[in-house]
Amino acid sequence: MFIVDSYALAVIFCFITMLCWGSWGNTQKLAARSWRYELFYWDYVVGVLLFSLIAAFTLGSIGNEGRSFLSDLKQADGNNMLSAFIGGIVFNASNILLSAAIAIAGMSVAFPVGVGIALVLGVVVNYIGSQKGDPLFLFLGVALIVIAIILNAMAYKLKGGAQKSSTKGIVISVIAGVLMAFFYRFIAASMDLDNFQSPEAGKMTPYTAVFIFSTGIFVSNFVFNTLLMKKPFTGAPVSYKDYFKGNFSTHLTGILGGMIWGLGNSLNLIAAGKAGAAISYGLGQGATMVAALWGVFIWKEFKGSQTNVNGKLTLMFLLFMFGIALIIMAGN
Repeated sequence: MFIVDSYALAVIFCFITMLCWGSWGNTQKLAARSWRYELFYWDYVVGVLLFSLIAAFTLGSIGNEGRSFLSDLKQADGNNMLSAFIGGIVFNASNILLSAAIAIAGMSVAFPVGVGIALVLGVVVNYIGSQKGDPLFLFLGVALIVIAIILNAMAYKLKGGAQKSSTKGIVISVIAGVLMAFFYRFIAASMDLDNFQSPEAGKMTPYTAVFIFSTGIFVSNFVFNTLLMKKPFTGAPVSYKDYFKGNFSTHLTGILGGMIWGLGNSLNLIAAGKAGAAISYGLGQGATMVAALWGVFIWKEFKGSQTNVNGKLTLMFLLFMFGIALIIMAGN
């Protein structure tokens, strides 16, 4: 299988993760013109599972290092498989709430609040689980990102985003963020992060772990998304009949969104062997800044705001960049 052999390449992979995790929401925004997010999310989940299979039978099965996907799957311990599967369930619960928050409050609010909280708590959780990296730089970087999140919330309030529906979007984002902080630890625990070349017996390689994780997302979606279709946060209930009314391009948009997220997830976990779980996760969740950039500059979610709002947004982006830089330095 393909293995990252340098910290520099691991950082590059984490930056690609950042772009992917911060950009998949654009496909939801595109589909939302004629498609409810609950229906979009089915295609998104299919895309995540599809990419995990593509990665497993390509990068996960080539080369002479490590175990190939099928060999690794056969020897995987049941407890480790269960851990990755639970990670998928936890992630799906958080991500479907994040999708709801995007539909209600927009990308420039849902991502900084939800994913920002996930970044802060997730770095702490993953550092406790695998203490790799300089804690001073790591947590100083996280502190700057916390300030950036607060500035985003302040800018949103000044914009006039405190209406009932928007407040609901922020509350949902917070719940999504808390849940999202824990999924990565489950999947990381199923792998031998210290030795991808010759993993401990029963532990999985990143490619196998991602496949089991994605299966957990897919299976749990029959519970989570079915409930949301019947009891949506906003709008009238939708049915499976509505889903099959979608045209090919609409379904393809959702699948593309899932594959974009899946690419970022795979690269992030591959990088974790060299960078450590906390740094890899923290850099990947810099997606918050990427999503906010999309929301502000492409989707114009703060269009017509006051000058002091724009100033807070500018400072937010600067603090995010400095925070990300410190997290990178933590691994040197």
